[in-house]
Amino acid sequence: MTYHHFYQEGNPTRPVFLLLHGTGGTEKDLIPLAKMIDENASILSVRGNVSENGMNRYFRRLSEGVFDLEDLEKRTHELATFITEAATEYHFKPDQIVVLGYSNGANIAASMLYFFKDIFQGALLHHPMVPFRDREMMAQEGLHIFVGAGVNDPICPPDETKDLIKRLEQAKSKVTTYWGTAGHSLTQEELQAAKSWYEEQFGI
Repeated sequence: MTYHHFYQEGNPTRPVFLLLHGTGGTEKDLIPLAKMIDENASILSVRGNVSENGMNRYFRRLSEGVFDLEDLEKRTHELATFITEAATEYHFKPDQIVVLGYSNGANIAASMLYFFKDIFQGALLHHPMVPFRDREMMAQEGLHIFVGAGVNDPICPPDETKDLIKRLEQAKSKVTTYWGTAGHSLTQEELQAAKSWYEEQFGI
């Protein structure tokens, strides 16, 4: 398979977390968060295979906040192919996946919603931006999504998050939003809000 990754099997009746880290992260970063949210879920954590000055990312960018859209589309399809391969390799159903992405990881997760219908059972997107402005998102009717954001986030401006939420809702997904005041950081308050949302949607 094309990505360095970590897989840990959990209860087969629980979701499978697809973990997508932020810029400069690794496949280890979000594992504690996934375990805090649902200790019985399986985990598929993927390391970005694009390097930006030695920092792991999932796709290239031209500058801060400016995505290489051609590369983003290519990498989005590569990641979707990898998920299908991983489901076969590790014997889980693709429709069990709940994606949990932060920053760069949340952006490629959001990008996947533009190209694939029903690819996720649910999504937790922490500090995402709008991947594409000239492309319509696939219909995602009934998809439950948690969006965590910062009212003073210097990397992901609030208007970016609000625009993405609007596009997600236009695609018929059901969005719950948490707004914090700690910039681009993940706080305990945001993580607890994510956990509460997950428990409401998927039970424990």
